[in-house]
Amino acid sequence: MNKTRQIPAHVAVIMDGNGRWANKRHLPRTAGHRAGAKVVERLLDTCLTTGVRYVTLFCFSSENWNRPADEINALFSMLDDYLQKEVAPFRQKGVNFSFAGRTQVLPEKTQGLMAGLVRDNLPPEREKLRLIMALSYGGREEIVDAARRLVQKVQNGETTPDQIDETAFRGALYLPDVPDPDLVIRTSGEKRISNFLLWQSAYSEFVFLDTLWPDCTERDFRAALDEYAARHRRFGKV
Repeated sequence: MNKTRQIPAHVAVIMDGNGRWANKRHLPRTAGHRAGAKVVERLLDTCLTTGVRYVTLFCFSSENWNRPADEINALFSMLDDYLQKEVAPFRQKGVNFSFAGRTQVLPEKTQGLMAGLVRDNLPPEREKLRLIMALSYGGREEIVDAARRLVQKVQNGETTPDQIDETAFRGALYLPDVPDPDLVIRTSGEKRISNFLLWQSAYSEFVFLDTLWPDCTERDFRAALDEYAARHRRFGKV
């Protein structure tokens, strides 16, 4: 009797290698970011076809604020254009949007576009996939922010320290309704987590691809899903 193939409900992706892709072609780094943005639809189509329900993309980390100002400005200008012009096909395919991170520090225009996308989300019964974009996101910062929320609840008399357990802590994270990622993919050959979903990825499977993000194809994504399907997830059991 054949076992049912394991399909991850939630795939998280560290989209690494845009800058190196551009440098190899003697192009500005922004060209790498533009090329990388075009790969997102390819990834989502693969996930929709295979039955993945959640995709989280590490779009802009809290550490990325240390990049040169002109690159940051170009990135958010590109993001604004993308949110305005490129996401309509996603919606037609049943994709809804969520955002994670300290989004209150993002440019006002970007925040407005994000709010509009969330406001226009399809009803739950029509949602086929949720795309979560991590912006101004850091895993340590998320844990700190969750701790602050819980401290505030204690100060307000809404809970007590003894009532704070893993379930309560999870409820204070940015998107507590989103399940933990089953699979985390990182491209470009780097093998580290880079402060991404530290709490949520405690039991995630990791797949590291040597391919630079702008060069990723459906074949690469399916290979990562195949590797995930071949693993035996024990969660501490035998």
